[in-house]
Amino acid sequence: MTTPTARRPLGAMSPPHRPSRRSLLLATGLAPAAGLAGCGSAPTISDDPDELVMWYWNRAASPSLLEKAASRIPGSDRHVRADVIGTSFDTKLRTSLAGNAYIPDITYINSNNALYFTNEDQFLDLAELGADSVKDDFYEWKWNLGTTPTGRFCFFPLDIGPTGFFYRQDIFEDAGLPSSPGEVAAAVTTWEDWISLGAELKAAADSFFVNDAQAIYEGVLNSSPERYFDADDTPLYTIPGSAVRQAWDITAAAIDAGITAKIPRDRGTDQNAAWASGRTAGNIGAAWWSQILEESAPETAGTWRLAAQPVRPGNNGGSFAALPRTCKDPEAALAFLTWINSPENQATAYEDVQLFPSTPDSFSQLTYGGDFFGDQDPLDFFSTAAESVPESFISTWETIIGGFFTAEITEVETSGKDPERAWDDAVAQSQKVLAKRGVEV
Repeated sequence: MTTPTARRPLGAMSPPHRPSRRSLLLATGLAPAAGLAGCGSAPTISDDPDELVMWYWNRAASPSLLEKAASRIPGSDRHVRADVIGTSFDTKLRTSLAGNAYIPDITYINSNNALYFTNEDQFLDLAELGADSVKDDFYEWKWNLGTTPTGRFCFFPLDIGPTGFFYRQDIFEDAGLPSSPGEVAAAVTTWEDWISLGAELKAAADSFFVNDAQAIYEGVLNSSPERYFDADDTPLYTIPGSAVRQAWDITAAAIDAGITAKIPRDRGTDQNAAWASGRTAGNIGAAWWSQILEESAPETAGTWRLAAQPVRPGNNGGSFAALPRTCKDPEAALAFLTWINSPENQATAYEDVQLFPSTPDSFSQLTYGGDFFGDQDPLDFFSTAAESVPESFISTWETIIGGFFTAEITEVETSGKDPERAWDDAVAQSQKVLAKRGVEV
């Protein structure tokens, strides 16, 4: 997010009506136990004073780099024991934090780091440990996503997911449509233009632009500097003309134009088959989707291209790392995070497990040797896109209510539900849940 946008200061004062921190912690089930001990005194997973335990999920870090850190963290006498946590990652981490027991020294956190804003005091402020010394190595927008609304830098940037428009050049060309990346980008500078081109493709080639409407809704919203709430957690989505409402209306228009294949995301095999067969000739996706496409539709190699999506790129995915306040050696833990996320090592992580770097200098050390996208280099495309991702604010409460909107827009697409009724239902569900949690709506 190197193109800063209108965003309230992260340290802005909370309005008088905002719930207390204690009530927020209770609402999210993460209020600390009474009489909580000081930093470093809670039970840890490892009794080895030189071992820092890290929690992560499979393919979230480079195996070769973790192997090095298992012997010794460069610049430290400590070493890392990396434990893979399964699908219940957030549940296990939140339970450990709430119970003040068996907490890792280092934890990875997915793109939903905003989920932890209401219990940010469970984590160390990395800026106080000197993390800002490497700030300039990262895309500014990604770094800022690690800062809580109170101005504490608790979440260290790992990988990112800049987005673009994937499309089948051969199908576009056969349909007589713009087909080179530059031509397609020029033809879809607005979402209205993009929908029109999708309608032309459907009429000429009987091929859909995307598999599901959710891809459009998320594609629009992920590229917006405004989302569901501002940095004071004031709801924005109910304001006429809000970014959420715009994303909704654009998606509803795309559904009405018939450019979505109406294949639900829980039918992954059907989605892959649609891309492989050409029934669906595009997708609004992140850099990491390149690998999924190559693995799910290898027979289409050489036919896919990448074009800039309408308006601006967005970000979808990526992750962070945090140090719980019980970390036995915060300085060594931060040394590990800065080392494993240096531009050189992020390049290694991309080569090992395709984690797209959040450090621009990594790309000078990477070379794309494939031809799945013809003569296009996806590394060059997405690293350039990442420079224009807008800075935005993702609220804790978005992680709770966002699913209501995506579920309702799916109802519009698959069941023909009236878009206005679906919108009203999504808003009503959101307001009800937020009111129960003490958020004024």
